[in-house]
Amino acid sequence: MAGLRQIAFYGKGGIGKSTTSQNTLAALAEMGQRILIVGCDPKADSTRLILHAKAQDTILSLAAEAGSVEDLELDDVMKTGYKDIRCVESGGPEPGVGCAGRGVITSINFLEENGAYEGIDYVSYDVLGDVVCGGFAMPIRENKAQEIYIVMSGEMMAMYAANNISKGILKYANSGGVRLGGLVCNERQTDKELELADALAKKLGTRLIHFVPRDNVVQHAELRRMTVLEYAPDSKQADEYRALAGKIHANAGKGVIPTPITMDELEELLMEHGLMKAVDESIVGKTAAEMTSAA
Repeated sequence: MAGLRQIAFYGKGGIGKSTTSQNTLAALAEMGQRILIVGCDPKADSTRLILHAKAQDTILSLAAEAGSVEDLELDDVMKTGYKDIRCVESGGPEPGVGCAGRGVITSINFLEENGAYEGIDYVSYDVLGDVVCGGFAMPIRENKAQEIYIVMSGEMMAMYAANNISKGILKYANSGGVRLGGLVCNERQTDKELELADALAKKLGTRLIHFVPRDNVVQHAELRRMTVLEYAPDSKQADEYRALAGKIHANAGKGVIPTPITMDELEELLMEHGLMKAVDESIVGKTAAEMTSAA
């Protein structure tokens, strides 16, 4: 496993983390890198765009059918997709039952013991939402993922989640080798989004790795269960993902121990950039317009 880069994409639910990660990994595969994706989301959609289908055969579901995970073979759980990217989904329990983090722990241990990481340049963990759950923090806690890339936007809750994830990294950074590789801003076209993302990165002691612009070609590709790199390889958006992949590839050994901020500091950051004022003015403007309309 010498030279193996173990990275993880974290971020608030619904922020476009899986889409961003799959497109970035496709770009890395274009560069000749050998990739393994370990989906750590119970929805099992972390490899959908690479496999052109949602992987139903998760490690947990197959283990349940076989009797135990020890009864499985690597070929049972691993599928190969676009650009020979290897894909595994950990899976999870039925909604409201059990701990989804158990799938993450079971899967990574199984893959390591069965040689899944051999002949690989990058292992990428796509992890659900926040790190308040110990199971989902497992790639950080057990020193599996060495570089964390947080996908966020200029929305307050996405920034809050990025800061919270940084707290999780900080908690385990001294006992292991985990580091924050940087922030990736997935544009939502909110006010002063680039400036806010860059400012938050500086507060956390890291950098904004890349600002991914919003483009409808992403949705068009997703409807066809494809990455933008496969669906529209000559598009500007595909080049954005290539640029992000190149920056991550050049970022080896440059991760940092983050310096999370308080909620008050986060709100001050939003105030400094006039975002709170813009929100207030928007509400006032809307109210005035509604009153005029009613009159």
